[in-house]
Amino acid sequence: MPTCLPLVVRRCHTCASERFRPNGKFRVNANHKLIDAWLLVLCTACGATAKLTVLERMNVRSVRPELLDRMHANDPALAGELLQDPVVRRRNRAALDWSDAWRLDTGEPALRDREVIDTAVRFVARIPVRPVRLIAEGCGLSRAEVERLVEDGKLVSAVRLSGKVTDDFTFTLKR
Repeated sequence: MPTCLPLVVRRCHTCASERFRPNGKFRVNANHKLIDAWLLVLCTACGATAKLTVLERMNVRSVRPELLDRMHANDPALAGELLQDPVVRRRNRAALDWSDAWRLDTGEPALRDREVIDTAVRFVARIPVRPVRLIAEGCGLSRAEVERLVEDGKLVSAVRLSGKVTDDFTFTLKR
């Protein structure tokens, strides 16, 4: 589950840094019947403000009132939702850096001592993570040990464990 908003990977025009920290603040500008809205992000190196376009030249009547209310209230949850929206990221040529922005909630620690562990992993947000890292952290193993278990056939899953995943998956671990 996410612990904070991820960093935005995009080049700063002031200092050429590549990381921005979203602070959950929006800027909304209306010109007659057209509205523009941006999510404000701050450069981690120089503190310069950049704008990620959320709405561009949209008719005010076509925007849901609750969305406008959340933008006016600077809703951090809305900022998180919009950062995960692939359309917003593509429009702004930005990527997300989830390093140190998520945590693993393992539930019962007593399961670590069992011989066979059948587990379902559920993502609260679409955070790209390597399954090997999640399994290692959740079961108290090293990543090398988890990779050895995969090679020996003692760790099996329906998803490919070598890449990154963002969707829920299950695995079985036999010790």
